Amino acid sequence: MGSIENLTQNLASRFPMNTLEPEEFRRQGHLMIDFLADYYGKVENYPVRSQVSPGYLGEILPESAPYNPESLETILQDVQTKIIPGITHWQSPNFFAYFPSSGSTAGFLGEMLSTGFNVVGFNWMGSPAATELENIVTDWFGKMLQLPKSFLFSGGGGGVLQGTTCEAILCTLVAARDKNLRQHGMDNIGKLVVYCSDQTHAAMQKAAKIAGMNPKNFRAIETSKSSNFQLSPKRLESAILYDVQNGLIPLYLCATVGTTSSTAVDPLTSLTEVAKKYEVWVHVDAAFAGSACICPEFRQYLDGVENADSFSLNAHKWFLTTLDCCCLWVKNPSALIKSLSTNPEYLRNNASETNKVVDYKDWQIMLSRRFRALKLWFVLRSYGVGQLREFIRGHVGMAEYFEGLVAMDKRFEVVVPRVFSMVCFRIKPSAIIGKNDENEVNEINRKLLESVNESGRIYVSHTVLGGVYVIRFAIGGTLTDINHVSEAWKVVQDHAGALIVDTFMSK
Repeated sequence: MGSIENLTQNLASRFPMNTLEPEEFRRQGHLMIDFLADYYGKVENYPVRSQVSPGYLGEILPESAPYNPESLETILQDVQTKIIPGITHWQSPNFFAYFPSSGSTAGFLGEMLSTGFNVVGFNWMGSPAATELENIVTDWFGKMLQLPKSFLFSGGGGGVLQGTTCEAILCTLVAARDKNLRQHGMDNIGKLVVYCSDQTHAAMQKAAKIAGMNPKNFRAIETSKSSNFQLSPKRLESAILYDVQNGLIPLYLCATVGTTSSTAVDPLTSLTEVAKKYEVWVHVDAAFAGSACICPEFRQYLDGVENADSFSLNAHKWFLTTLDCCCLWVKNPSALIKSLSTNPEYLRNNASETNKVVDYKDWQIMLSRRFRALKLWFVLRSYGVGQLREFIRGHVGMAEYFEGLVAMDKRFEVVVPRVFSMVCFRIKPSAIIGKNDENEVNEINRKLLESVNESGRIYVSHTVLGGVYVIRFAIGGTLTDINHVSEAWKVVQDHAGALIVDTFMSK
């Protein structure tokens, strides 16, 4: 017995390090919170888009890891001097590019708690609370959106928190693929056809590649300015009929509520009517704009979702829930489970065998998963439906204000009608003397975008709509207020004025 005790003591002396000692964790945790609070307090002062050159970090960090421990204070000093210069500040109130990645105290604290518990909730047994809270908050959120009961656990469907829309689309595409092949035969995979518009996010094409779709059977249907870049039901049906006549099998349609380029809204009611005639799985991607539909005045944009098979939005974009948190609802969970489930012996347990619990490992690509439901639960409870609606309405109001500023300056034009909180605008051809060619006008607007972003004062991004280079001004940052929007417009005006003068002088 003594020898065992001696052996234990010897081993303990050899492995003395405790990397999660509560009091040291408390001390360092306070340092980290203070650091981040200071960061948020001064984030407005940093250049919004990082100004570093490629490879900058490799030039200033050591070539190998340290042999001896370094203090948190030392590490945070390097974060301040070496890492922050290489960050594009998505939480800056002057960030208007892409779509927002909105954060909040509640979202951050929920994420912190999730990280602190560090559970791996691949099945119900892995952490019952992780699964059951996810069941509850996805039903809560679904009810806020007035989703049909068939999308909720209480109605036979259900929700799952994925990482991103890319995962949601891939999972539903694989479910649709396997369901179809079980009916038509596995050797028909080369005949399956996927449909979307030319405005659909590139995640759709990527998912089709991963899912083994024939690249020749990917249909990105052309849209036009005359219809505000919505997907036309007539063009969809024409494409489907052509494929059917040529012996192909229509499989999957991705319709969008709030496209990335212009926040166009596809006509869900008409599109789903066409799709159902041909037994096509319909997924509705509302990654950015879906959050707005908790407001009664925007709910109309989901009309027709009752005829879809799946629906997703990113709570980490415009719903105060830190990255990553994509909410996916499906009417038929068994379609996902049949495609994505694995049941090795080492994961068998009595709860799963009863079929009375959800094992989320069978609803997603990965096996492991984080306790994402905590941060969404914190957001829903901390702000409530009323305050969340006002948060969204505030950004829409600021976008309306910005749209008005653009309209008042005769050098600019709004390219497509604003729907939510993003304005698509450009310097119009008449403002550029002697530059009537569309390619030349596009180049002037490209130079304006780059000039504005190089200033570091604001950050905006672009797109091309019907051959027209467009500057996208997306409002949705947690810290953004009307003064930031007003100042951003002044930055755009100043840079545009200088550019127009330079263009005239160079003639």
